[in-house]
Amino acid sequence: MKISVVRPRELGGPERARWRELQKADPSLDNPFLSVEFALAMDQLRDYVRVAVIENEDRIVGFFPYERHNFGIGKPLGGFLTTCHGLIAAPDLQLDARALLRACRLTVYDFDHLVAGQPTFAPYESDVRPAPVMDFTTGFDNWLDQVKANSPKNLKTVRYKERKLGREHGGLRLAWASDDESELRTLLSWKSDQYRRTGRVDRFAQPWIVELTGLMHASRSPDFSGVLTMLYAGDVPVAGHFGLMTATTLVGWFPAYDTEYARYSPGIVHHMQMAEAAAKSGLHIIDMGKGGKEYKDWLKSGTLYVAEGRVSRPTPAAAVHWIGRTPFNKARTIVLDRPSLYKAADRVLKGFGRVRSTVQHDPNAVPKEVPGAP
Repeated sequence: MKISVVRPRELGGPERARWRELQKADPSLDNPFLSVEFALAMDQLRDYVRVAVIENEDRIVGFFPYERHNFGIGKPLGGFLTTCHGLIAAPDLQLDARALLRACRLTVYDFDHLVAGQPTFAPYESDVRPAPVMDFTTGFDNWLDQVKANSPKNLKTVRYKERKLGREHGGLRLAWASDDESELRTLLSWKSDQYRRTGRVDRFAQPWIVELTGLMHASRSPDFSGVLTMLYAGDVPVAGHFGLMTATTLVGWFPAYDTEYARYSPGIVHHMQMAEAAAKSGLHIIDMGKGGKEYKDWLKSGTLYVAEGRVSRPTPAAAVHWIGRTPFNKARTIVLDRPSLYKAADRVLKGFGRVRSTVQHDPNAVPKEVPGAP
């Protein structure tokens, strides 16, 4: 087995075609974050992006995209931005994971959204988590029947709010696969506001992430596209989503809404309409990703699985990395897996978000006690 490491931009036409061939041959790899187009876009913006090309008897049998940071610390391509990573290879390909790390000049590789069960990494999986999906393979109406079975009360409430929003604001329409850059800017401004309001780090404060989103929005091909949807009430945008799509799978990425319309639950109304548009366009699945949002439980009609874990070589850098990261990863898993803890953590973060917003608007203001904080 021969392993060579290159920048994604150095892959020629035959190598890129082989990547797509391997991806299409395995349904578990049907995710745009595993596409060569995503690797190429990341390579335009980040110097630490690499891909290991795996050959057997002069034939490429796999690709391993990753990021190589200081001290040989390896991370999945796109890191915290992405919801799927792993080897793009035949399902039965099994490598010595530590030998792969050595070829990639990595001391450690942490993963938290790896395609579960890949033979190379399966021995290092510490946990496997469900990622709920909306599955339209048997038709949109069957999916809707499942949603109703999951929670008739929630569906009834959303439909009521949907009618009310349309009635009071001039009717609803969904713009599917919009190429309007101003709509994308509007969505990202909502998302930045949401990050700040809920105490999270604003990802779009980093220019390279804004640029990556723009590159993805401009991508249009049969196998890979950025997809922007926007829900309008009359002539006013009220909620939207930007995600990435293969020929059959749309992955949730950046949903957001205008808080002026929060009483109508425009985010969920948008998701329902986006699901119908996706099914009509021929998509089979919307992957909502793992995580503790309650709406995923009643919108889902299927489940994929992603793994968490760590591979390391016996080096001082790997040991230091373990001390710094492993306890945090375990704590995060516990919180995400327990709705009560997730809600409590979410309340605390929102409280800090309100304090931060108050201080930013009035530096002399005395913050009130943060609800839920110790």
